[in-house]
Amino acid sequence: MKPYQSEITGHLDFFTADNEDEFGGATEKWQTLLIHGDSEGLKSFARLLLRLAELKQDELPALPFGAREHVSLRPCLDISNSSVEVIVGRLDAKGTGAFYDRYISKSGSAKDNL
Repeated sequence: MKPYQSEITGHLDFFTADNEDEFGGATEKWQTLLIHGDSEGLKSFARLLLRLAELKQDELPALPFGAREHVSLRPCLDISNSSVEVIVGRLDAKGTGAFYDRYISKSGSAKDNL
């Protein structure tokens, strides 16, 4: 069995920060995803993103109809031990191009998802 070889080289760290602030008497809470890396880590992450973006999902026989290609980046194996696991994947489904139900476009309209 071939040992695991990560696509990610260099150093990458993914983590979330919980934020809270008061605006006009109301407390607002939100999360921020932080992605930090050295030059090589960020370049290898960019290559991964480009590979996923350019992938012709319809030509992957092992990917079921309606599925989405994705890659898991795991702490200690692909990214730093201080990272949370990250799944990077396509939004559009094989064969239909449909987005999943929880997606809301930047305009905030569910009909934009079709």
